Amino acid sequence: MKHLIRHVTQYRYTAPVGYSIQTLRLTPRPDEHQRTLRWRIDAPGPLEQQVDAYGNITHMLTLPRPHDSIDLCVTGQVDIAPLPDGRLRPEDNRLPVHAYCVQTSLTQADDTIRDFVHRALPGGLRSAADVLSLAGAISDRVAYEPGTTDVTTAAGQVLALGHGVCQDHAHLFLACVRGLGVPARYVSGYLYTEDEHAASHAWADVWLADIGWTSVDITNRQFASECHCRLAVARDYDSASPVRGVRHGGGEESMTVSVQVQAAPQQ
Repeated sequence: MKHLIRHVTQYRYTAPVGYSIQTLRLTPRPDEHQRTLRWRIDAPGPLEQQVDAYGNITHMLTLPRPHDSIDLCVTGQVDIAPLPDGRLRPEDNRLPVHAYCVQTSLTQADDTIRDFVHRALPGGLRSAADVLSLAGAISDRVAYEPGTTDVTTAAGQVLALGHGVCQDHAHLFLACVRGLGVPARYVSGYLYTEDEHAASHAWADVWLADIGWTSVDITNRQFASECHCRLAVARDYDSASPVRGVRHGGGEESMTVSVQVQAAPQQ
């Protein structure tokens, strides 16, 4: 399935910024099942391309001159093949699989989370069916409600609050799975859907013995498919966020984001 993607991020500052540097994870991963047909990042300065430890394509944007705004515009087309039962094709991993067993501040498994996952999966996580069962249990427990959490909300807080968004579902899933000793990783990207929660999205990959990486959309209780365009994978949002940076000065910051994902016309 071919997707047309447009992603605009705008930063505005109440005072001049003297210096800023941003890491952009805004280019589709070179995974075997997805092929980038064309891709363009328009930014207010030169971009330095790298590949990070997780195998993500990143760009470094450095603005050493005073500025009071930053506009980033991404446009492109990606062809994505189906993923039967969410199974990813073998990849050249830069990190060993068990590096994704490491818990982070956003995905720490406390006693409450361990109790939750043991009740959801009394036999443990061993199969693709178990993956969907856990996704369903999380979606049942944590209602989708934008505006109630932010990027600093940890998995334990999400479970206690009982509401959140896709990144919260992904963090709680990672905490549950890693609490069982199973490798899992956060995925950021785009989702094509006619539902209102379209466009920018987050989900997870879990490592299953004898199968490999299986990708699951926790929020939508389904395996990832040709509707999911993968930008970055990492241990959590902090290392997979589309844009992340630091600045000197600038006063108060405001950000607006617009993402459109459309099916490309058949030719």
